[in-house]
Amino acid sequence: MFSVTIRDHFMIAHSLRGEVFGPAQGLHGATYVVDATFRRATLDADGVVVDIGRAGEVLRAVLGELGYRNLDDEAELAEHGHTLEEVARYVMTLTKAQLAGGFTPEPGTEQEIAIPVAIPSTLFRDLPCLPERERPE
Repeated sequence: MFSVTIRDHFMIAHSLRGEVFGPAQGLHGATYVVDATFRRATLDADGVVVDIGRAGEVLRAVLGELGYRNLDDEAELAEHGHTLEEVARYVMTLTKAQLAGGFTPEPGTEQEIAIPVAIPSTLFRDLPCLPERERPE
């Protein structure tokens, strides 16, 4: 199996619904790194998995539609919310739609959208919303 991953990012504002999200229920900003991975069991006739230049353009266009926006105002996301997983699903939906509109990888190419999360525990130490007893050491 061969794979190529294209990475980009975008910044948004949003809030999350439900007590499970604690302070994230309030409006806040987030920067998401997005990995779009294309996989094939065999390389195409040109010896590649995907045209990385064009795939990067498609991903940039999709993320450009969401960047610097308040996702709370996006009707398409209102039904499911704005969790990391739902944002990844939405980016995948938009990416597939863009790919279908003129850039279609070779048959047999799988596509995946991932938003890796790396949050250092030190990030939570100084949050005023957490009582002292709940703050990490």
